[in-house]
Amino acid sequence: MYASLNEYLIISGLLFCIGFAGVILRKNIIVIFMCLELMLAAASLTLVAFTRFKPFQQEGATTTLPDYDGQMLVFFIITVAAAEVAVGLAIIVALYRSRQTIHTDDLDALKG
Repeated sequence: MYASLNEYLIISGLLFCIGFAGVILRKNIIVIFMCLELMLAAASLTLVAFTRFKPFQQEGATTTLPDYDGQMLVFFIITVAAAEVAVGLAIIVALYRSRQTIHTDDLDALKG
């Protein structure tokens, strides 16, 4: 039995909500960063689900190939996310070296 579009969207929504709750509630920068990545993965899952369940276009009696534009966009999202992880972890390491903490409560340099 195959999963339907609604089931993919429910899973994606749950993943996004878990990631959003982690960003709002957690104090550790690394955990917040992982929750942001979880939200990005949920958005990618939604995009793939919509393109997967898009009906085939009919041209007369023949059917065309499915539209893979969404999957290609997710491929580029994953590529950008890999670069984001490298830059984000470098910033977190530099922040830890300068402040000796990764908790958001202790980071108040931008407060007035």
